Amino acid sequence: MTEQRSGGGRIRGGRGTRRKQPTPARRAATVAAWSAAGLLLVGGSGLGYVYVKLNGNLQGVDINQRLGTDRPKNIDNGSMDILVLGSDSRSGANSGYGTDDGVARSDTAMVVHVYQGHKKASVVSIPRDTLIERPGCTDDNGKAVAGGRRVMFNTAYEVGGPACAVKTVEKMSGIRMDHYIEVDFTGFKKLIDELGGVEITTTQSIEDSKSHLTLEPGTHRLDGEQSLGLVRTRKSVGDGSDLGRIQLQQAFMKAFIEQVKDVGVFSDPKKMVDLADAATKAITPDSELDSVGELMGFAEGLGGLGADDVHMVTMPVRYDPLDPNRVVPLKGDARKVWSALKQDRPIPAAALEKSAGDKGEAADVVRGEQPAKAVKRP
Repeated sequence: MTEQRSGGGRIRGGRGTRRKQPTPARRAATVAAWSAAGLLLVGGSGLGYVYVKLNGNLQGVDINQRLGTDRPKNIDNGSMDILVLGSDSRSGANSGYGTDDGVARSDTAMVVHVYQGHKKASVVSIPRDTLIERPGCTDDNGKAVAGGRRVMFNTAYEVGGPACAVKTVEKMSGIRMDHYIEVDFTGFKKLIDELGGVEITTTQSIEDSKSHLTLEPGTHRLDGEQSLGLVRTRKSVGDGSDLGRIQLQQAFMKAFIEQVKDVGVFSDPKKMVDLADAATKAITPDSELDSVGELMGFAEGLGGLGADDVHMVTMPVRYDPLDPNRVVPLKGDARKVWSALKQDRPIPAAALEKSAGDKGEAADVVRGEQPAKAVKRP
């Protein structure tokens, strides 16, 4: 993939720059990352025949070359592990979500583990504010970047780009990532609009001044802008934490998976082309998925997965006793999660019992269950 640089900033394939300071608006990237995982899990269900026209939208990042041999062993047991990142760039079309100040971070990160046979999957969300020990990396310019202790997880992407983010996850988990997908949230907003919206049900009203989302209790079909608002919502739902917001994202993700699975029912070829165009523009994959043939070969085995086949959890964490605005891994329990995935086994419930994640009222506020009928465009 061609890289362009200007004034010390970094623009990868025109997708944007990395950002110094986090802003409330960068949380909009969460919709892109969660939804990209859904796109991966059901990518073979109806979009394939139009992807042949869309090679030009795909620009890849050569993670393998940048990381070299300092990686976990590649275990060929039929399973697959993919790191999905949503970055917080404000360049180009993303400028409406904040001021572009030249540096970006990974706002959302998920490890998607597809089990042998590709009939089940687990998604492990890594909270962006998790304090970790970051390994030394090499940035996009080939410059060595020192590691750090008690640094936020999302700084890995900031200081070293995609390869550093992958290396950090591999050091944390002991699992080699087979693939990398980065998502542009403005591009994915367009994809949601092309899909015809995502249907969710709220059990209480949501009125959030930060995310600019107002919803009454009931069933709603969210357009792209509303979907961004939902996954940015934090203060007005549950305990107001990022961990609670992840639960909202999980509900959105399940609704999205079911609706993408039904995309094949559309009878309008032009609309199908528009949807595939939006999907391929929304992602930056690794160099092994940056052609239509490679992407479709990857997706064909995943098309049978539905929301009920995907187990979504948060990496076991606790609130940091020195800073309640940060979390730290529960190392023993996190090790159990990663060990289960490495052995291609289900995540044990006992590994999640002590975690501060996947708890709280936010899980009950939004439901992503879908009706049995096919999704139709409005």
